[in-house]
Amino acid sequence: MEFLGTTQTASYCGPKKSCFLPEVAPMSISQDSYRSYYLPGYRYLSSWRPSLFYKVSSFRPNDDGQGGGRLSAPLRPPTILPSTRSSLYARYSPLDWFNANRAQFQGSEAYRHWAGRLNADSGRLIQDKEQLTRQTQEGSRKNLGQRLSDIDFWRSELSYELERLLTETRALDTAKRRLECAADEAQGPLQVALECLYFREKRMGIDLVHDDVEKNLIQEVDLIKSCQEKMRRLAERIEQQLKINRDAQHALERDLGDKNSAHFIDEKCYNLRNTSDSINYYHGVEKIDGTVSVPETWAKFSDDNIRYSQNARSNSALLREETDHTLESTSEEMWRQYTNTNLAFDRRISEVAEAKNKLQAQLAKTLQEIFQTENTMMLLERAIMAKECPLKVAQTRLEARTWRPNMELCRDVPQFKLVNEVFTIDDTLQTLKLRLREAQDTLQLLILNKARLEHDLLVKANSLFIDKEKCMGMRKTFPSTPRLVGYT
Repeated sequence: MEFLGTTQTASYCGPKKSCFLPEVAPMSISQDSYRSYYLPGYRYLSSWRPSLFYKVSSFRPNDDGQGGGRLSAPLRPPTILPSTRSSLYARYSPLDWFNANRAQFQGSEAYRHWAGRLNADSGRLIQDKEQLTRQTQEGSRKNLGQRLSDIDFWRSELSYELERLLTETRALDTAKRRLECAADEAQGPLQVALECLYFREKRMGIDLVHDDVEKNLIQEVDLIKSCQEKMRRLAERIEQQLKINRDAQHALERDLGDKNSAHFIDEKCYNLRNTSDSINYYHGVEKIDGTVSVPETWAKFSDDNIRYSQNARSNSALLREETDHTLESTSEEMWRQYTNTNLAFDRRISEVAEAKNKLQAQLAKTLQEIFQTENTMMLLERAIMAKECPLKVAQTRLEARTWRPNMELCRDVPQFKLVNEVFTIDDTLQTLKLRLREAQDTLQLLILNKARLEHDLLVKANSLFIDKEKCMGMRKTFPSTPRLVGYT
């Protein structure tokens, strides 16, 4: 017995031959059973049903009344009535009757034997088809189970990858918020540096110099702006990567949702039995092919989604590392520049304070010198005033001696001494007056120097107030490193 159908050499599959009865019309029971295909639930339209065929033969006795004559052509039946027909004209002979009975028995035995063999082979065929149906159904159920295992595998892979992608996306979004917070946090030191530059523009006179403090403040402003721009550009790149991550997430979620739906449907199909209530006929459904993929493309689709997600996660990890490095480097650079600027402020404040102290010392000495110069001027004036009386005495003596008569007008030693005395006193007065004018000029210079010193002291005090009180007062606090790297 073959696996499918029955043997093609069965006796009932061949033509039936009989010696006594005419041949039965050929019946294609086996061929119809194997070649025709009927959908379940259809009733066969041409079922096999047994039929008997008989052939009535008429014999006519020969002319000499013997039954051994040759068979002649059938004659027209007599026209006389059966009641008036003679017994010599009977239709069949006893031999025909015995032959007909024997042929009937033999034909019945042949048909019964043929029907027995057909029934036995039909039972075997039913068992074979039942076994084939059961094996096919078990194979389909096994394939559905294998398909459920494949779906479970890809579901687990997709779920694991989706969870890792969501974790990476959250970490990347946290890095983006850190960048934004760090950029916003750097706005405070930037405003402080700009305010310091604005305040230092209010310095006066010679103190309005382009010193190290101003250079460091300008560098600090440029550095903070550069760091903010770098962090904003990196935040934009992270935003684009977040969009890619969301695309990968949507692809994984859509694929995972399809896998869940397919798993539910295939599990429902796997659990269907012949005794289930939800089974029904769906004629022609096997002719409909609505598939859009094969197992290779089906697995490749999920594999491509996972690879796309892995690539997005890898790029996200690189961006997070770059974010950490950027935040650390920018924080370190801003802290270094902040420290350098404060050191420049300290040096400048020390220089200005030292210059102010020296100016104050010079002012004190100048004031002392002005006091001494004023005393000198007072003494010179007194000395000049003191020389007036001796000059008057000498000139009075000389004028009185001009009234001496005649020869008494002698150029004697007293005359000579008086003249010398007048010239000496006059020269002394000129010298004292010249010195008095020099003292007055010196006093004016000292007073002018005093004014300059006082102005310089005012300038230094203003510069010292701007650098020490206003600028350093604002620069006492600077964002801590955790705040500069985005942790608030």
